[in-house]
Amino acid sequence: MRRSVFAASVVAAALLGSGGIAMRHENFIVSAQENHSSTVEVKIDNFVFGPAAITVPVGTTVTWTNRDDIPHTVVSTEKVFKSKVLDTDEKFSFTFTKAGEYPYFCSIHPKMTGKVVVQ
Repeated sequence: MRRSVFAASVVAAALLGSGGIAMRHENFIVSAQENHSSTVEVKIDNFVFGPAAITVPVGTTVTWTNRDDIPHTVVSTEKVFKSKVLDTDEKFSFTFTKAGEYPYFCSIHPKMTGKVVVQ
């Protein structure tokens, strides 16, 4: 068990060091390289935002894509961003220019929640 955890840590460190994107499945944390604008994808599927929580650097654009057959929205609880109603395969993007925590939800299905942490 320790070897596999160590190996996973080495792979994640190598990806981050090479400028790639690293994901840690257990916590659904996504990290993108700093100093470059990047895009991170969040899928809306089966009434879930996936990944539910992401961590990104300032300047990252997050794009949500509705993969459900049912309409959804992406709405910041702090009124920072708000999508229109997204039908199947429609997208909404927002670029995070300030550090902070940005919880959000679907205004049609309020139990659907997610969070973007910007560092």
